[in-house]
Amino acid sequence: MATLIVQKPLYEVLPVGQEVIFTVSNNAIVGAETKVKFIAEVHISSGNPINLSTNNDLVGTFKTTPNDAGVGMFDFSPIIESFVSADNKARFGSTYKGTVNTLDFSCPIHLVDKFSGNINTFRYLAIKFRVEYLGANASSPNAISIATGQDKNSDEYKLFNGYLKYENELKLLGNDFGFDVEDNFAFRNVLGTFSTANFLSNAPTTQYANLEDYGTFGMLLSNPWSASNIQGSTHIEIDYYSSSGGFLGAEDIYHSAANGAFTYPNSDIVAQMLFVGIFPANLQGSSTLFQSLVAAGTIQGGYYKVAVLSDYGLLSEIYTINLNCPTLKGYEPIRLAWLNQWGAWDYYTFVQKSTKMISTKGSTYTQLEGTWNKASYKIDSFKGGKKAFRVNATEKIKMNTDFVSEAESEWFIDLINSPEVYILEGYKDDVTNSALNKYVTPVRLTTSSFNKKTIANDKLIQYTFEVEKSKTLRTQSI
Repeated sequence: MATLIVQKPLYEVLPVGQEVIFTVSNNAIVGAETKVKFIAEVHISSGNPINLSTNNDLVGTFKTTPNDAGVGMFDFSPIIESFVSADNKARFGSTYKGTVNTLDFSCPIHLVDKFSGNINTFRYLAIKFRVEYLGANASSPNAISIATGQDKNSDEYKLFNGYLKYENELKLLGNDFGFDVEDNFAFRNVLGTFSTANFLSNAPTTQYANLEDYGTFGMLLSNPWSASNIQGSTHIEIDYYSSSGGFLGAEDIYHSAANGAFTYPNSDIVAQMLFVGIFPANLQGSSTLFQSLVAAGTIQGGYYKVAVLSDYGLLSEIYTINLNCPTLKGYEPIRLAWLNQWGAWDYYTFVQKSTKMISTKGSTYTQLEGTWNKASYKIDSFKGGKKAFRVNATEKIKMNTDFVSEAESEWFIDLINSPEVYILEGYKDDVTNSALNKYVTPVRLTTSSFNKKTIANDKLIQYTFEVEKSKTLRTQSI
């Protein structure tokens, strides 16, 4: 009997933060031979396809002995999660304010015009299973060897930098189980299979932003957006409205290489996950129509609607971005960006009162008074006593939300759980040859507990969060 895969992930798109279980069997060998082990040769690629007959994408070989049921069981989640990470930089070929990002210099992903492909978020997985035992090679009966003709290749799977919560419902079919990511997030655009999906976020479909706010939506592509799947007609439509609800115009952003979205497949480009710059500051850098509306003062206080469409109809939920009116209280807006559950980015602008506290910690020494290393003693009034050798400053910021909905309350749980949080600065003119380092500041969320509020219990819902800037300001040393 040949090697069989008797259990595998139910779906081909896998968040790495879940159990990725494979179970293999070979009853003939396990029941008749000694020192049997199942071998898994794991191949992970940033492109597609994986060729299991070569070692080009081999990342590791792992072995296990048969359990009491005579099968070998593997959980690859601890292995595969180290091969994906957050995308903080835009991919080359995308643009920032019309300037093309290159391999040598790229803007932060949050600032990108139109589309950017991913770099680190998405990978491909395939596994070759083999069996070894004592005497598998007749010419070496006392050596452990790999059995010939007993290899079994897995299907190819797609990995991305997401995780599952306990409330994400798993489906079970025979021995296989998994979470249907594509059912929730894939924009299928083939006649007969298209359905409305979400961008890669748990955010509510109604959001708020200032005119200067940057941000992206993450998009999981179906299998795949290629020419045969009507790629050219699939696009993002944006409809603009004034504060009174009057229609101001519409524009489309097409999935194309010219707009920073590479065509699939390509051995050097991962195109199964995209980021699209869809918040007001991104549009100020990429959209002539939006720029004209800002210049005319007609979009201020208004809103716009965003959706994915094709010739076959609506492919996504409709998202509404409301533009905040300037506050008369003079509060400084603070915009946080955080890595969400699905490996993309979420954003929230705090427009209410915020406070900043700077704490310092330095090393000190006692200095002698006067000058002792000259021909005579000199009295120097600035010398002597206890002095600071260096002062390091840390800044903490406490922010308050506006009154929010229950959907936003649920969404903030992702912020509390996120391992990457940043303060994101708004749209501004850049100096020549700017390194663009002023836009993204890493912070650590110091708010460690979160009491989920509801309208029934709390009437009006408002939250306070505190962050600490991750980088310490190092001043001069004496």
